[in-house]
Amino acid sequence: MPAFSIESVRRVGVVGRYDTPGIAKPLKRLAGFLAARGLAVCMETDTAAVTRLPGYATASVAELGGCVDLAIVVGGDGTLLAVARQLASHRIPLIGINQGRLGFLTDIALADMETALTAMFEGKLIVEERMLLHARVVRAGVELTDGLAFNDVVINRGGFGGMIDLSVGIGDSYVCDLRADGVIVATPTGSTAYAMSANGPIVHPSVRAWSLVPISPHALTNRPIVIGDGERVTITVTRARDATMHWDGQSHHDLQEGDRILIEAAPFSVRLLHPQGYDYYAMLRKKLHWSESPLAGTEDRRQKTEDRERKSR
Repeated sequence: MPAFSIESVRRVGVVGRYDTPGIAKPLKRLAGFLAARGLAVCMETDTAAVTRLPGYATASVAELGGCVDLAIVVGGDGTLLAVARQLASHRIPLIGINQGRLGFLTDIALADMETALTAMFEGKLIVEERMLLHARVVRAGVELTDGLAFNDVVINRGGFGGMIDLSVGIGDSYVCDLRADGVIVATPTGSTAYAMSANGPIVHPSVRAWSLVPISPHALTNRPIVIGDGERVTITVTRARDATMHWDGQSHHDLQEGDRILIEAAPFSVRLLHPQGYDYYAMLRKKLHWSESPLAGTEDRRQKTEDRERKSR
């Protein structure tokens, strides 16, 4: 991927989580800020319908890839995931403004938006590359569908309950048969998402690797494994009443016994821009509450309990 220079940015796409209450106000702030810097603003179609700002060009997310130099996403991590998958092949860098909950990817607070962006447009920023996965579903030798995943590819049981049986291969090697609720194939970005809740390892984004994490395996010896990004994973559904495959939890495909899922690293990556001073470990401490004492807040909780008991007497 060619080197990125913020000085070359002339056209900026703006995408918002348009169904969020109150989203119009920060979007208007952002569009006004960019226009005041002399940048051409292109609003994503649904975003434009919410903000109703005259004078700005509009385009779908897919169309933004051919008409902007940078995209700024106002929303949660899910919004950025969806936009990133569509823009990655166009090599469009992304900035995330957090209007969601945790904000692992949308790391700029809404209150700091103008301050952070001013510094970034002055060249005070960090450029980070994040890998994607490409997954295909093959049935009886015919490819049914394919898609990209920024977080993870998940194969799991459907709504009828019951474990599913899977056969896992890596490269030319057979690895194991797995009886479980499913399996998560996660990028380093996705290692702090669903995979982490299934006891998978946290993988730093700079590591070109991905992890396979069983979901509630029948045999407790089935453990997560981290592999290099040059490998190809093949997962075959050997037995299942009902099974589904998901890309980032946002698109899915129903699976049948005998289906093969072929997963490998995508040939392009997602380029994220962060404010200067961004630190991955600091983000983990903040979002996951590392370093906090298990006893922190105990006295406050005890006092609140005592207050409730006094009021109930």
